[in-house]
Amino acid sequence: MPTLDWIGKKVVVNHHNEVPFHLLKEVPDLSVGDPGTGNLLIEGDNLLALKALLPYYAGQVKCVCIDPPYNTGNENWIYNDNVNSPEIRTWLGKVVGGELEDLCRHDKWLCMMYPRLCLLREMLHDDGAIFVHIDDFEVERLKMLMGEVFGPANHVCTLIWKRRTSPDSRNLNGVSGDHEYVLCYRKGPGLRFRGSAKDLAKYNNPDNDPNGPWMSDNLTGLANATERPNLHYDIIDPATGRRFPPHPSRGWIYGRERMGQLIADGRILWPAKASGRPRLKRYVTDMKTETTGFSTLLDAPGNVSATKELADILGPKVFTFPKPVGLIAQLVEQATDKDSVVLDSFAGSGTTAHAVMTVNRNDGGARRFILVEMDRDICEKVAAVRLQRVCKGHSTASGREVEGLGGGFRYCRLGARCFDQHGRINPEVSFADLARHVYFTETGEPPPPHRRKAGPLIEIHRGTAIYLLFNGTLKDKSADGGNVLTQAVLHSLPPHNGPKVIYGTACRISPARRMREKIVFKQIPYEIRVR
Repeated sequence: MPTLDWIGKKVVVNHHNEVPFHLLKEVPDLSVGDPGTGNLLIEGDNLLALKALLPYYAGQVKCVCIDPPYNTGNENWIYNDNVNSPEIRTWLGKVVGGELEDLCRHDKWLCMMYPRLCLLREMLHDDGAIFVHIDDFEVERLKMLMGEVFGPANHVCTLIWKRRTSPDSRNLNGVSGDHEYVLCYRKGPGLRFRGSAKDLAKYNNPDNDPNGPWMSDNLTGLANATERPNLHYDIIDPATGRRFPPHPSRGWIYGRERMGQLIADGRILWPAKASGRPRLKRYVTDMKTETTGFSTLLDAPGNVSATKELADILGPKVFTFPKPVGLIAQLVEQATDKDSVVLDSFAGSGTTAHAVMTVNRNDGGARRFILVEMDRDICEKVAAVRLQRVCKGHSTASGREVEGLGGGFRYCRLGARCFDQHGRINPEVSFADLARHVYFTETGEPPPPHRRKAGPLIEIHRGTAIYLLFNGTLKDKSADGGNVLTQAVLHSLPPHNGPKVIYGTACRISPARRMREKIVFKQIPYEIRVR
């Protein structure tokens, strides 16, 4: 099988495993609406943010939709991955030019994309899908890269989006790049697109048929008499005795026995005119499914529509080349259930979140979104403001009032590293920060907005009490005070009759006693890294 190679590949293939875990810190002043929705907008490098999210959402995301830099040479993208190798340092020291001949741009782009795709794959549910937007410049390399990370057999399709409505002659080759691609890969074999709804308007019931609405459908096939002789025979109208031979090159779609049954059931529409041909009376109830296959040619608005869409919310010229909500909404509809998590780690103006909220409004769903945007100005002043207005409602430039979609989101930034290079807990990590991390690790859910009073009991989640013994939470200020689960410490914990999960640095209680007390002990820091 062909493989893709580039300068720095051997350094980045495992780089996602070396990225340190960071905590996420909410910025309440920038959060909007109900924090219990589970929606997140995260400001920071998406490599660090994805690793920070991994303990909370590994295997939980149903749909990833990303619009990474296209690497055309006209973009200003900087991702500091801190990959420490002489190769990379030498290569990063070069000026990344805008000429097509500057091949080091491809190397840099591939080094940036590889570890992020690895983490995104870990985030995906077993039947989850990832959609990656791209254009001609990197599409070949991206497809090979996706094949390495997700497996070539997990390529679902390559969708085509027509982004322009009029030709552009500015390309040096004189060719107008009117379309872009959306590569879709799955994590496992469970993914299947739902398809598009069939047009039921063509079905009616003018003769009050007791079988319900029907339509007139073709009875001829595609096989000639040599290929399918069993489909080439005359059929006779029982009311008039008129004989209808098959079309010489097409034949009928059914054999004699099935056709005879249809005639007996009154499901053949006989023509009144001499030039007419028999037709099939096809009922709505004949449909095995009310959807058709999902076309690889996306029926969605173009760039101009997306720009106007964003301008109506934020004003003109606040963000270049946004994607239209209708485009992303189609992908979300195809790849999610009503309670799915949708992730976009190249969030830009926040179109993916807007699309998720729109789909929820249309079908009554409760999907959640997680967005990551590196640029602080774009995250704060574009994405956050857009989502606030979409949630609460806003006025367009023409004065039209747009009703809010409801909901809200938590605005977060990357906090301190959880653990140092030796696996020890960072001294800067507070009890509250680690408790939040532990709660996410244990439950996969954000902690309640109003935590219990100070103490080792973090929360009771679905009948299980979750405790953290860390840094003097039991009023013992010694170095290891209260961090070891002993008989005395157990008696001092807030009581709970049900199951208990207790995190601490060590345990001095016998397995038999832990079983009687319904205790699961987890050692920190080793058992709170990933979920």
